[in-house]
Amino acid sequence: MSLTIMRRIKFCAGHRLFGHGGKCEHFHGHNYVADFFVQGDSQDDVGRVLDFSDLKKRVKGWIDEHWDHSFLIRDTDENAKQALSMVVPSRFFVMPYNPTAENMAKYLLEEMCPEALQGTGARAVRVRVWETDESFAEAAIQNQHDSDDSYVTSETISL
Repeated sequence: MSLTIMRRIKFCAGHRLFGHGGKCEHFHGHNYVADFFVQGDSQDDVGRVLDFSDLKKRVKGWIDEHWDHSFLIRDTDENAKQALSMVVPSRFFVMPYNPTAENMAKYLLEEMCPEALQGTGARAVRVRVWETDESFAEAAIQNQHDSDDSYVTSETISL
């Protein structure tokens, strides 16, 4: 049996969607919420998959260091890199793809979580990124028996 826990992390970041063609191509920001769903096949002596405070320290620590109060930009967006480099001080994080909510969830699940959870015996199986109170995107690991490609990113869901 596997058990799942979830920790919610809030952060503020700016982005722009390079090549979007609409208003999201302009620099703007959001008050994001990220939900981290973590599973483990065993529990410690206290009965936990992973202590909630440890999970918070690991994932919030990474977000605080890299994304909170930063601009997230695509690696090919040279104009954004130049513009943000002119501002002192400035923080920006270069992503290998556009910083959509879908891609942010994917990056957190595939890149950040394995590093942040290393050595805990727990693994992230789903990350949900709320861009607004009404819209989120989610990346999840499929059942290992379903496919060799274990990562799936859902479409943005509006409530």
